[in-house]
Amino acid sequence: MNNSKYKILKNNFIIVNNKKLYRIQALKDFGGVKEDDNGGYIESEKNLSQIGDAWVSSDAQVYGNAKVYGSAWVSGRAEVYSDARVYGNAQVSGDACVSGSFWQ
Repeated sequence: MNNSKYKILKNNFIIVNNKKLYRIQALKDFGGVKEDDNGGYIESEKNLSQIGDAWVSSDAQVYGNAKVYGSAWVSGRAEVYSDARVYGNAQVSGDACVSGSFWQ
């Protein structure tokens, strides 16, 4: 059984800082997302967890080693990049930029 909550649309991409970011599309309902909803842009599946209700919507962008997971949302024209982590119930929106290092 496929537990994926989204797929990467390889034919729908933008170039940001010399990186190819792909639009995502929901494969099932979860959180406030409905099946077939288009999301924002990610560089790869490592940027957005397939577990939980985390989502990247609108024209938001997540790339580099950044990760979004838990129930976090990135929306609007927000960017999350470098080694940043957005998790829990965090919301990053508007024109916000989140970057930097993550230590565990």
